[in-house]
Amino acid sequence: MTPPAKKSERGRLPDGWGLVMLLADSAAVSEGKIFMLGGGWSLVSASTPSFAVVVKIEVPWNAANEPHRLALELVNDDATPVMVHTAGEEVAVEGAGSFEVGRPPGVKPGTALDLPIVFNFQSLSLQPGRRYVWRLSIDGRDDLTRELVFSTRPAPKV
Repeated sequence: MTPPAKKSERGRLPDGWGLVMLLADSAAVSEGKIFMLGGGWSLVSASTPSFAVVVKIEVPWNAANEPHRLALELVNDDATPVMVHTAGEEVAVEGAGSFEVGRPPGVKPGTALDLPIVFNFQSLSLQPGRRYVWRLSIDGRDDLTRELVFSTRPAPKV
């Protein structure tokens, strides 16, 4: 059995990894920087026109120049994957991909290397009055997994 992820200061993960996650109204990455509007919230209306999951990964020097896998999934407060109706079928709200961070010339050995990533979502209708969790994992490792919790406002009383 894999031990639970060890939490430490400033979102530090084992082996020198770092991971920060935020929700924003919108976001983009340009020239290695994250540009976001309306960032840092954790409470939203159930019918959200658009929003972004903003991620900053600090890749340790010894994990650079190697391929890594990234997986992002949205689950509800029952740990059930959130499904949306798209093109005639139900699909889970998730994303996956791979990344490899290179060591720039002249950077001191041992330096953590930043990787900014933004996941933008459009017109995601969620149930009112519920908690949701974005779960991000790197290389499928439990100790390189983080969660970002947010809630939807209750339905207005009629």
